[in-house]
Amino acid sequence: MSLKQQYGLITANYWAFTITDGALRMLVLLFFYQLGYSPLEIAMLFLFYEFFGIVTNLFGGWLGARLGLNVTMNIGLGLQVIALMMLVVSPEWLTVAYVMAAQALSGIAKDLNKMSAKSAIKSLASDTDGQLYRWVSVLTGSKNALKGVGFFVGAVLLGAVGFQYALFVLVMLILVPLFFSIIYLDGQLGKAQNKPKFQEMFSKSPAINWLSGARFFLFGARDVWFVVALPVYLQGVLQWSHTEVGTFMALWIIGYGVVQATTPKWTGLKKGRDADQEHNPTRTTAMKLALALAVVPALMAATLSYSPQVILVGGLLVFGVVFALNSAVHSYLIVSYADADGTSKDVGFYYMANAAGRLAGTVLSGWVYQVSGMEMTLWLSALMVLSAGLLVLKAQPMPKTA
Repeated sequence: MSLKQQYGLITANYWAFTITDGALRMLVLLFFYQLGYSPLEIAMLFLFYEFFGIVTNLFGGWLGARLGLNVTMNIGLGLQVIALMMLVVSPEWLTVAYVMAAQALSGIAKDLNKMSAKSAIKSLASDTDGQLYRWVSVLTGSKNALKGVGFFVGAVLLGAVGFQYALFVLVMLILVPLFFSIIYLDGQLGKAQNKPKFQEMFSKSPAINWLSGARFFLFGARDVWFVVALPVYLQGVLQWSHTEVGTFMALWIIGYGVVQATTPKWTGLKKGRDADQEHNPTRTTAMKLALALAVVPALMAATLSYSPQVILVGGLLVFGVVFALNSAVHSYLIVSYADADGTSKDVGFYYMANAAGRLAGTVLSGWVYQVSGMEMTLWLSALMVLSAGLLVLKAQPMPKTA
């Protein structure tokens, strides 16, 4: 298969997985809120999902560099099937501990899939003509748009066929790309020429470390108010239905993904003879975008009491655009900074920080909302974004050798 065909296969795998991932999150969140779980208890259902994402990115990056990214991607797809089937049981089995275990497998699957897809692009695209930036943006943006589709699918399936039958639909959706991936995905993709040792899992690059720290706070800032607090507030305070909550969050994620996919146009990447590295985004670009993003949740928190529905809907739209630009630039920077031999080591370490930020944000989203309300989650989001902006400015890349 050609490089573009390999890229297309990887993207299709990522798309199918993402729909099931978004749908499963919405199914679990709405189903257990319907059963009377508190916001903090719902947040705890996702605790292992995020925690094992941290572990998976660290070990998965090392594993991908040794065995190849086709192995880690296919393992991720297979584990998602198991995680979904674990929840197709009698309702009395669905205790907090059991669901946390199933979510742990899903978290491992998701981060194996994401790390594999992002790392593979380094082997398929050039960084000198803007192709790497465009391909990373398209992959990341389309993934997030389809995660929004997954939110919608999950909410609709829950209302239409119920929790268990919805899970069967998602299993079928993941089996098709797994079949094609096993047959056609290049077995040498992402294998390092110099096999990394186990102790080399941790990044030794200061730039990767600073960028990873910034990613921790950036995604913590999103999840601290978006993951648990927002849907619970919409349903519990504003009295939105399951379908309304799922549709709204789906549309937001889809729009967010579209912005990510088109980020090279927003940030001024030029084509033709001028399309060299100096036109790609830099750490300064990321810092400026973070400062702009921090203003949004701060203004929302200060004005939420005046008209909650208008402020949340309007503010979330603005937050989505600016956050999407931040995320896409970060995603490009890590792939660009990563070592070409065994890219998945650096990418895995970086997305370990991403998963840690999601974990912190998820737990804080449930706890802070339950204790102090929606406004406090927004203030905390603004503070975390400012931290991300300060850290990314220190991510000075090493000079590239010819």
